[in-house]
Amino acid sequence: MRFLLKGLLRDRSRSLLPVIVVAIGVMLAVFARGYINGIMVDMIEQTARFSTGHVKVMTAAYAENMDQVPNDLALLEASQLKADLLKTFPDVEWVSRIKFGGLIDVPDENGETRSQGPAMGIGLDLFSGDSREAARLNLDKSLVRGALPGTSGEVLLSEDFSRKLGVNPGEDVTLIGSTMFGSMAIHNFTVSGTVRFGNTGMDRGTVIADLFDVQQALDMDDAAGEIFGFFKSGYYDDEIAGPVVSAFEDKFGNEEDEYAPVLVRLRDQEGLSLYVDLTSLMGAIIIIVFMVAMSLVLWNAGLLGGLRRYGEIGIRLAIGEDKGHVYRSMISESVMVGLAGTIIGTACGLGLSWLMQTYGLDISEFTKNATTSIMMPNVVRSRITPPDFFIGFIPGVLSTVAGTMLAGIGVYKRKTAQLFKELEA
Repeated sequence: MRFLLKGLLRDRSRSLLPVIVVAIGVMLAVFARGYINGIMVDMIEQTARFSTGHVKVMTAAYAENMDQVPNDLALLEASQLKADLLKTFPDVEWVSRIKFGGLIDVPDENGETRSQGPAMGIGLDLFSGDSREAARLNLDKSLVRGALPGTSGEVLLSEDFSRKLGVNPGEDVTLIGSTMFGSMAIHNFTVSGTVRFGNTGMDRGTVIADLFDVQQALDMDDAAGEIFGFFKSGYYDDEIAGPVVSAFEDKFGNEEDEYAPVLVRLRDQEGLSLYVDLTSLMGAIIIIVFMVAMSLVLWNAGLLGGLRRYGEIGIRLAIGEDKGHVYRSMISESVMVGLAGTIIGTACGLGLSWLMQTYGLDISEFTKNATTSIMMPNVVRSRITPPDFFIGFIPGVLSTVAGTMLAGIGVYKRKTAQLFKELEA
């Protein structure tokens, strides 16, 4: 091995090109995995924070009509149910929410309608000391004008929506909607500030209010449309969600009562199962693609190198070196080249991933007309995970060895009679 290493270092024509090819391939594989993994995880987590949670509790009847947000089928005695969930699943953070729709009316100085617009509303726990809802939805950093709600009766509007309505922080607006029991709901709020979510769908018309204010406005005393559960790890994980679902069904399940609570995983909502599966498979797909491509490139490089080393191999065979030994020494050289290229490529790939993870890439121009239920963030980032530190060794080393093995088959085709003719020439 020491002899082979010296040969590679002294004859750069045998090692430089393969190392560069491996380094570039591994760099692209590591960066592509981190980039795509970041996009997939960001889409899933942004959807989880705003729409699905990692797991979600609601009534069975509500779950059947989830897309319609039927608050008349909401959970009653939500505070007690939330306390039971916290006791049963202490490793999951549970928060109550109410989603609602309605019309936001902006009055003029005479109390007459100045402007109106349809809105999608979210009732969050903003004022209790143990709630992290404002931080989870990144409201502080998303604030454009004004301030976050500080007292009861204050709401946030999305910045684009407030501009469309011509309403500024400090002005009053009226929510016109429907109560839990089907009657008309009219409730006045004060706009405390405006936010930009970075999601085109939500920026068009979103209202965020405190949960208690929404309960009063919609006549939903101690009720909640949904109770979201978030894993302490901060990311959705099927291996955690599965046992939670089983334990929940054992304790709270009641198939005969349509108002009994049911728990739904993130992957079972809004067609997210495909995205969750793709996230776990993306690393393997990228490795296979790059390994096949790099093997073909290195095979060609090995063939060219073999032609250049034709005389060297012939002399080694002529002096009695076994064909198998020559073949194995070429494979050993390829392992060294693969390791060197992989280390360099992994370092470069992680560096690019870190830059993308830190600064991100603004793709807001491409998401202006997004209508999908999957919330695509306007700034995409890579996500470096522990496998990224060693995943490049699979395509880097294996493809190099595979390329050398394919190119080195010609060693066994050398004939002794032809060999002496070549040496005489």
